[in-house]
Amino acid sequence: MLPLSDENPRRRFPVLTVSLIALNTVVFFLQVGAPGGLKASIDEFALVPMQLTEAPMTHYASLFSSMFMHGGLAHLAGNMLYLWIFGDNIEDRLGYFKYILFYLLCGVLAAFSHIAAAPHSAIPTVGASGAISGVLGGYLVLFPSARVKTLIFLGYYITVVRIPAVVLLGIWILLQVLNSASADAGGSGVAWLAHIGGFVAGAVLIRPFLAIRL
Repeated sequence: MLPLSDENPRRRFPVLTVSLIALNTVVFFLQVGAPGGLKASIDEFALVPMQLTEAPMTHYASLFSSMFMHGGLAHLAGNMLYLWIFGDNIEDRLGYFKYILFYLLCGVLAAFSHIAAAPHSAIPTVGASGAISGVLGGYLVLFPSARVKTLIFLGYYITVVRIPAVVLLGIWILLQVLNSASADAGGSGVAWLAHIGGFVAGAVLIRPFLAIRL
């Protein structure tokens, strides 16, 4: 299943969501063009659980730098698609300042979920997935009935259907849990626990964020 768009009107243009997409895209091409290319930039700025466990004050900045980096074009495109579809309505409800705080906090909590699951892993981790998972969790809480146009692949048959967000995102988080259960926490190429941690953080924090006056 691939979400294409949601049928959930917003009151204003999603300035921050578009800015986050632009920033992630610019950072990716800076990674590609950096001396040593993509791998060198990931080695320098990615989150490495073992480093955060052994010397947190030295490497704490990687909690944020890794959040804006990606391991490939498909990784970037997939994350930005989800952010575009679901982020605008969360931004619309929270407002600019609370939205960026919510996004970053979910990303950090997602990173700590991954670190807790694999504290001695030396595998670099990058991607906006944890923060975006928080956006998905918040969306599920606030807009469970919103319809999402979704591309469905059934063998050679491909169609577009309108699925309630609670179904689409419910399937999404279930897949994260199943993949996490079947993968080695420290050796997997995907930080499944970061996705789960970010999603739970977003679902739990969205209403308190709405209630806060900033």
